[in-house]
Amino acid sequence: MVHYTCDMCGRPLLEDEGIRYVVKIEVYVACDAMDDDMEEEIQDIEDENEIQDDMVDPAEMLEDGEYKTFRFDLCTKCHEKYLQDPLFLKAWNRTRFSEN
Repeated sequence: MVHYTCDMCGRPLLEDEGIRYVVKIEVYVACDAMDDDMEEEIQDIEDENEIQDDMVDPAEMLEDGEYKTFRFDLCTKCHEKYLQDPLFLKAWNRTRFSEN
């Protein structure tokens, strides 16, 4: 049996609930003047990474600086929070320190 856990809150995601959200994030170097060969190479890398998504350890991905993919499972509540602030900018701005 496959066991899923929400990557934000840690709550177990039960199979009988039927709803689980997946967030996939891709990070890569932006190049506005890409030629066709480069676009094909990136597409090949993306296709290969989709196959290996479940097998890749996030710590290993940090070693290569050009292309990264991340995959997260979310529960319904965390999914709603994520959609409201996907880059956590609101949460980041709320973290303020006193001036003393």
